[in-house]
Parts: sequence; structure tokens; C-alpha cells
Amino acid sequence: MRSPAWALILAVIIGGFFFLYGKTMELQAPSRSPFLIFVSADAKVAMTPNIAMVSFGVQTGRQSTAKAAMDTVKRKMTTVLEAVKKAGVEDKDITTESFWLSPAYDYVEGTQVPRGYEANQSLRVKIRDLDTIGDVLAGATTAGANQAGGISFSVDNPDEIRAQARTKAIEKAKAKAKVLADNLGMRLVKLTSFSEDGAVPFPPYAMMEKANFGIGGGGAVSAPLPIPVGEQEITSSVTLTYELR
Repeated sequence: MRSPAWALILAVIIGGFFFLYGKTMELQAPSRSPFLIFVSADAKVAMTPNIAMVSFGVQTGRQSTAKAAMDTVKRKMTTVLEAVKKAGVEDKDITTESFWLSPAYDYVEGTQVPRGYEANQSLRVKIRDLDTIGDVLAGATTAGANQAGGISFSVDNPDEIRAQARTKAIEKAKAKAKVLADNLGMRLVKLTSFSEDGAVPFPPYAMMEKANFGIGGGGAVSAPLPIPVGEQEITSSVTLTYELR
């Protein structure tokens, strides 16, 4: 006997319902998260500094008027600049670090008594030939600079050194990831993220922060000076994230 038409229709409806229900549950099922590993490595590259930064300046001491203080600092600093340039420093490597003009006072029996004005100007000089550090300092102090200090060293191309350290760190991290994947019996599928934390050393100081040679000058530095440069290191620390399968 043939089944009634309504029975066939009912069977199709029930089958379709279960098919759609299965597809819906398949879409709603949470996707499987990938297996990830994080590997870190660091590398250092040593460098020999090829630039020195030197600070020195002129302090006038008490002058009768503001104009006198300004004229004094201008005259002395002009002479200092000429001496620095004569020692081989270019205009582009000389910048004013600070300048101030202020009234001077004495206190007599608790009362503030004006005693004229003082002026001060400090320069920051970049020395590209490290063999001339002593010549520059000697020339500046002989010419009238009565303050000096803060010699620091750096390199012209820190980004290039940092790139070398980064490349070494990445290679180390990749090798560690490969070993770890092999130990787990898995394989590296793809790199999913990268981060870097680079460290540049603070410039070391080869002199005290400030040396005052007296308001009248005359405390010239003898040349040449024994100023060891040494080595510095730039470090790159990287973290790689890999998906394993």
C-alpha cells in the first residue's frame, strides 16, 4: 500500500527541521582557539662612541648695571666662540644651553640692598673629532669660559646600531620558537604578533657636572686631556607570538 501523501510531506518537514537545527548548532558552536606560544629574546651590540658633547659657559659676576652685565657676557662669549671654532667646531654644532640675567643683592641688617646685575650664558658643543676634546676645552677656558663640565659620549647613527641588535634578537627568538615547537611535537604555522623593547644607554659623564674656574677666568684646561671613551651597548628585546599546529 502506498503511504498517503500527507505522510510523505510530514517526513520531508521533519527531515528539514533536523537539518536546519543541526546547521544552527554548528554555527553557534564556539570556534576552536589556536594554540599559541610566546618567545622572547634579547641581543646587545657594542659600539664605540664617535661624538662628544661638552658644556661650558661664561658667568660675569656682579656688574654695576644690566647693560654692563650684558656687554660683559657678550664680549667674553664672542671670544670663547671664536676659540671653539678655531679648534675645529662648526657653527651647526654649537647651541645655547642656557642664558640668564638677574639682579644681585646683599642683605645688610636684614635689609635687601641692590648690588647690580649678573649674567650667565652656557653653550652645548658637539665635538665630532674626539682627539680635539682637550683642544676645545683649553681654547674655551683660555678665551674666558669660567664654567665647564658634563662631557658625554654618543654615536651618530644609533638607529643603525639598534637595527643590528634587533636582527640578532629576532633570530634568537625564531630559533627558540622552533626548538619549543619540536619539543611539543608540533610545527610553527605563522607569526601572529611582534613587539620590541629597546634600551639605549645613558651617556656616561667623564667630568663633574660643573667646574667653576673663577669669575675672572684664567683657569684654562691643559691639553691634551686623558678622557677615555670606552664602549657602550644598545640592547633590543623582542617577543614573537607563533601559532602552532
